[in-house]
Amino acid sequence: MLSKHAWISGSVVAVTALATISLTPAWADSTVHPQHSQKPPKNVILMVGDGMGAGHRQAIRLSKVGLKGELEMDNMPISGLVHTSSADPKETVTDSAAAATAMSTGVKTFNGAIGVDVDKKSITSVMEVAKKLGKATGLVTTSQVTDATPAAFGSHVADRKDQSEIARQLIENAQPDVILGGGEDYFYPVDNPGKYPDTKEQKSAGKTDLIKQAQKNGYKYVWNRKELKKTKDNKILGLFANEEMFKQAPEDEGAVYKPVVPLKNMTKKALSTLSRKSKKGFFLMVEEEGIDEMAHQNNAKLTMKSGKAFDKTVAVAKAYAKKHRNTLVIVVGDHETGGLTIENSGVEKYPDESGDGLSKEDGPFPVSHSDKTFMVDWTTGNHSGTDVPLTAMGPGSERLTGVYENTHIHDVILRTLQGR
Repeated sequence: MLSKHAWISGSVVAVTALATISLTPAWADSTVHPQHSQKPPKNVILMVGDGMGAGHRQAIRLSKVGLKGELEMDNMPISGLVHTSSADPKETVTDSAAAATAMSTGVKTFNGAIGVDVDKKSITSVMEVAKKLGKATGLVTTSQVTDATPAAFGSHVADRKDQSEIARQLIENAQPDVILGGGEDYFYPVDNPGKYPDTKEQKSAGKTDLIKQAQKNGYKYVWNRKELKKTKDNKILGLFANEEMFKQAPEDEGAVYKPVVPLKNMTKKALSTLSRKSKKGFFLMVEEEGIDEMAHQNNAKLTMKSGKAFDKTVAVAKAYAKKHRNTLVIVVGDHETGGLTIENSGVEKYPDESGDGLSKEDGPFPVSHSDKTFMVDWTTGNHSGTDVPLTAMGPGSERLTGVYENTHIHDVILRTLQGR
């Protein structure tokens, strides 16, 4: 058994490295210790907070539970620190495509690449391995289901922008048992607006009617919360928006985070479906894209709102894992977005050094259960190269302590799926 001293020591290394961005985790929850499992590993739930670094987790924590509380995603027994750089020949900082490919295939690649290596050759993903092992598989996201993170687990293209081809590969090749999220536009041909009316900015861009193809392949197609809730099918395609299931905008007033179906609801449906689908277990990837998209716009309010929704979803996964002790749950960001940090409030004593541009300070925001406030400061509207924290529980999670490359996440998932 991993000793308490051992995992505290590992956490101290990670927390020390993160001190400048003030992550305050509670890594120890003995009620969910991975070694309590009496069964061999069977299920894997990978939860990706897109763009979520240590600063994001701290801002979400302060806003949701305050200085003395802990997020669901932090209150897990295992912690690690993940290097996120890609193998891009020109850029140091990763994008979501290369980061997701590293986690799904165990291979570093160039930015923009989906499921292919630096030579543009396809690499098998952990989801594809799970399917070969007879396990059920699922992808859940608040982004397009054809966006970088989910795409890297079920498709292989050299350019993440080729979302129509990604959609085709998901339906015709990978065929996850559950696909839930946005991106309807890439499943309908240009002359068919689908269930969600086209707009000037969002129009159907598919090459064929993949909805019909999906139905031929055994999928039950749903497009709203009611339809998703009532379906009992074992193979579900749910598309709940033209593009992402929220709206980002340069002006805060135009941005909205209110998915038609909340991430936690999609995840509950996915877990119940996959559990029923196969006795051999399942692999499920769950992504909250809003954290990244809102951080790109330096919109701290909606970054935290989407982060809270993600944390509620983590609670759903943890509850499942506590009942099914053969389940590995991993919570991690694919990279950091915005260079977010936490600062004191008070313009006179703590002036905004970043000026009035995109990276100006946000706030003040209330610290929950307190009369204190805090500011969110940004350094960029893009990704940064800082390491991201990882937390985990369940069989195999002890392999995720310490500091490592994002490809190590793939290695641990693969061993867990194989029961090793």
